[in-house]
Amino acid sequence: MTDIHVGDRATQRVSLRSRITLLAAFCVGGAVALVSLGAYITVYRGLYTQVDDNLHERAAALVNNTQVVAEGRTEIPRIFLELSDIKFDVIDESGASAINRPVIRPPVGPEELKVAAGAKTEWVRTDQSTDARVLAVQYPFLDGTALVLAQPLESTKSTLSKLAVVLIVIGGSGIIVAALAGTAVARGSLRPVQRLTAAAERVTRTGELRPIPVAGDDELSRLTDSFNTMLGAVAEAQERQRRLVADAGHELRTPLTSLRTNLELMLASEAPGAPNLSAQDRAEIQDDLRAQLDELTQLIGDLVELAREDAAPAVQEHVELVEVVEQALDRARRRSSHVQFDVRLQPWHLVGHAASLERAVLNLLDNAVKFSPPGGVVRVELTPTGDGYAFLQVADAGEGINDEDLPHVFDRFYRSEEARTLPGSGLGLAIVKQAAERHGGSVFAGRSADGGALMAMRLPGRTD
Repeated sequence: MTDIHVGDRATQRVSLRSRITLLAAFCVGGAVALVSLGAYITVYRGLYTQVDDNLHERAAALVNNTQVVAEGRTEIPRIFLELSDIKFDVIDESGASAINRPVIRPPVGPEELKVAAGAKTEWVRTDQSTDARVLAVQYPFLDGTALVLAQPLESTKSTLSKLAVVLIVIGGSGIIVAALAGTAVARGSLRPVQRLTAAAERVTRTGELRPIPVAGDDELSRLTDSFNTMLGAVAEAQERQRRLVADAGHELRTPLTSLRTNLELMLASEAPGAPNLSAQDRAEIQDDLRAQLDELTQLIGDLVELAREDAAPAVQEHVELVEVVEQALDRARRRSSHVQFDVRLQPWHLVGHAASLERAVLNLLDNAVKFSPPGGVVRVELTPTGDGYAFLQVADAGEGINDEDLPHVFDRFYRSEEARTLPGSGLGLAIVKQAAERHGGSVFAGRSADGGALMAMRLPGRTD
């Protein structure tokens, strides 16, 4: 077990460049080995076939030659006497030579005797002891004999040895070239990876999210693009967090300052020798404290809700939007008795997060109630548009939104000049926007038919 772990760690220590080099060398080495083996076997068989064909041609020429010379127990073709590079003999069933003339006899074995006895018509083999190729065929001029020819294989094996050396040299050179090419390719191909590594280390060390230059359109370039996209997303998230903290600090400063001032005033009035506050002044300070605490509570709640909206909802479920709007209307009616609601809802279903949508709808209703005059009417309408989307519109009968404020009403902490005198944190409509976009929709702001503000969410879904 220890050896396995050590081997794994050793493998992990090998760099990717070295692995690519080794892989290239291994692949080329395997290909060269296969090609070399195939070439060697092909040449080997070709040379041995050539020797066999030569022996068969010589045997046919000897057997078919009609000019004979009497030699011992048989007559032999005159061409026998001209053979110099091939050993030959005519043998009987016992292996004895039928030629009286002294010759350098070829090797004779059991198979050649079988040919002489007529058990086989011919036989070809390689004799290891004499390093020769031996051919035996039946001899037609004398019954019970066989013509045996043997050709040395020195030249053939010499050729094969030279071929093997050439193939080994070429194969080794190819492996070396492949290793060098693999190193060069790995160095060039891994340069974007090295840049990515350096960028990641730079981000870890300095927190700087500067993108990496991209060249080319291959897989590594696309990886660099993805890394740059990730860096951009991280930078955008950091910027959003920075703005949220800065804006939250700015918004918290005013109520905290007022709260501190009122508390200090009450504490100072209770100090020995200090003038006492009248009951009316004390009541006004207490009312201010309650209002400031309510403002702080709402601001903190909106900040928490906005932070939750920044993350994707954990649960995706089937949502009946009509039920969500009715639940939000119930809550809005309980805390706003000075306005009336004119509600027209058509069925609409989508997949999403019901609590997030209910909070967004309630924010729209609260915003409409805040700007509606006493006895005013808040119109709520949910209407499918026929293109896979539905509009949820909330309109009030207030003074409406100025044209210069329309592009910014859904921005975080944005409050128009008219809204600054009213309670609120400037985060309610930002929560509406994030909830709509989280569900694949969008938000719009404009003027209603009554001259007030019109806020709308466009959400995808279906009617059944």
